[in-house]
Amino acid sequence: MKKLVKATAPSKPKAKKKRETSFGTDQRRKHRHWQVTVFYRDGERFGRIYTDRGRATRFAARQKKSPVVRSARVLEVH
Repeated sequence: MKKLVKATAPSKPKAKKKRETSFGTDQRRKHRHWQVTVFYRDGERFGRIYTDRGRATRFAARQKKSPVVRSARVLEVH
C-alpha cells in the first residue's frame, strides 16, 4: 500500500535584504546633487545642478554679489 502525500503550495522565494547605504535604499546614487536657484529682481529665476556642494555654494555667493540678483539659495536635490 502506497502512502498518500499531501501536496503543498510552492513557497515564494524570500527577497534578499538590500544593503542600507547613507543614501537610503537607492544604491544607484554615488553622489549627492545640489541645486542652486538664483532669483533676479525682475522676477526671473535661474537654476543649476552641481554634484559638489562647495562649488554650488561658491557659485551662489558669486551670484549674490551682482546688483540684479535678489537672492540665491542652495538646496540638496533628492
